[in-house]
Amino acid sequence: MHTPKEFDDIRPFEPEELPEVYNRLLDNQQFQRVLSYFYPDVPLEKIGARMRACTTNLAFQKVFGNEFVTFVLNRAAKSWDMNHSAISPEHNYTFMSNHRDIVLDSAILSKLLIDAEFKTTCEIAIGDNLLSLPWVKDLVRVNKSFIVKRSASFREMLTSSKTLSRYMHFAIQEKKENIWIAQREGRAKDSDDRTSESILKMMSMGGEGSIVERLTQLHIVPMTISYEYDPCDYLKAAEFQLKRDNPDWKKGPQDDIISMQTGIMGYKGHVHYHCSSCIDEYLQTLDSEMPKNELYATIVRHIDREIHRHYRLFPNNYIAHDLLTGKDEQTAHYQPADKVNFERYLSEQLEKITVPQPDIAFLRERILTMYANPLRNYWAACK
Repeated sequence: MHTPKEFDDIRPFEPEELPEVYNRLLDNQQFQRVLSYFYPDVPLEKIGARMRACTTNLAFQKVFGNEFVTFVLNRAAKSWDMNHSAISPEHNYTFMSNHRDIVLDSAILSKLLIDAEFKTTCEIAIGDNLLSLPWVKDLVRVNKSFIVKRSASFREMLTSSKTLSRYMHFAIQEKKENIWIAQREGRAKDSDDRTSESILKMMSMGGEGSIVERLTQLHIVPMTISYEYDPCDYLKAAEFQLKRDNPDWKKGPQDDIISMQTGIMGYKGHVHYHCSSCIDEYLQTLDSEMPKNELYATIVRHIDREIHRHYRLFPNNYIAHDLLTGKDEQTAHYQPADKVNFERYLSEQLEKITVPQPDIAFLRERILTMYANPLRNYWAACK
């Protein structure tokens, strides 16, 4: 299928471009070091031959992406699964999820889609702020990613948002791909997962017809990602203190790299994905005369409610709530040993924080809030 040229600088690589990109990657020393970590006893020439045998992006995902995610989950997770009973493997969707991990949210989804025998994996929306290294940008575009431009002026952002939206509609309607996009830019540091209206507004710039018709054309599926343990919880807590102590503090490129490494290899415990029903039918129930801002806010509330009510809750969530309130109201959901283990885990995570003059009480409260917020949102959604 011919992809319009207007998408050339954001789309995944086309199959005919892959051989040249593979050569660039295999010549890059940093990429070679990554390969030697995941394939310690395999000669580079053999890996290169396997790469060149992947003549499509989907083939690359099924071979290398699937192996990478399996390698990570076998070492850093106790279990992983997805409930997709509300959707059909025969259709394609825009999966809009809460954002737990910079790299793995979409990577695990693609593996789970393969395991569930969906027709294809997913194309991945990724911010250009994470692509400062040319070889990383090459790799993600091989791995079916399309680029969200975030480092641009207001006028450029408007233009790029329209192009991005048109590409998403093209990928869903013409390429018959799935898409993954986070419900907001960046991760919710306190796990209070809320959909950004600006994401929906961008998505409705492409397509034809009314706002409801344009969003319906994307077949949006709210998806909930639940981790028993968030390996980056202590890094997020440190960011909270750094911003509290210096409102002008900003993350540097190295901070994102550390978060990516920690998120990939850190222990996650149980991992669960839950696909809610596609919102197409819900969108048809909305009043077409509703003012735009009210319409977007209404759709956002529906997506948030679907994400929140499908969290998989673990003892940690209930324990964190009780530790924050100072009460033992949720003891029916955990054993005394669970509480001992979680408090030991909490102490170990706090010891990893290296900010100047760490405020332990504040940092502890921040980590506990990360684990309590999914429970709070679940309760609110189920009322």
